[in-house]
Amino acid sequence: MKVDVTKIPEEGLDLRFTREGNAFSELVADSEEMDFSVRKVDVSCRVAKVREKIFIEGSLEALLDQQCCRCLEIAQVPVRTAFRYVLIPEGSQGSEILPAEFGVYREDRIDLDPLIYEQIVLQIPMKVLCMDDCKGLCPRCGVNLNVTKCDCLAESADERFLILKDWKIDNPSH
Repeated sequence: MKVDVTKIPEEGLDLRFTREGNAFSELVADSEEMDFSVRKVDVSCRVAKVREKIFIEGSLEALLDQQCCRCLEIAQVPVRTAFRYVLIPEGSQGSEILPAEFGVYREDRIDLDPLIYEQIVLQIPMKVLCMDDCKGLCPRCGVNLNVTKCDCLAESADERFLILKDWKIDNPSH
């Protein structure tokens, strides 16, 4: 979504838009691959202009597909966040301290897609699970333990520790 800075009214501009599928693929370098896919993103934001500064405040809701860290099946990841940005024209130099959510715009145009993509990436959990109690893959045969049981774990007891199996500790304090 591109916004023409010269057409932002004095009272500000309310925007609502949706992005689906590979809308952000052009933002990723050819040498990089996204390890998630965007199903749908709903964005609601307010864009205001004070002199040359542009203030953007909004929220987004997205649904992503990403591999589960344990079983490697595709998991749906809901993302919901609020965001704020302050944008100044390229080349302007101010002595003021700007917030972390700071950016620049060029030629009186603002492209909101990179800002939205940044917010999505920042909200992806470090460890994506298809479900909280995902059992993962068997380390021996590789079967998905959420779908099928295997006998590998029963067979894989380390023989060096079998002597400890029947060992009991007497607790003298009881």
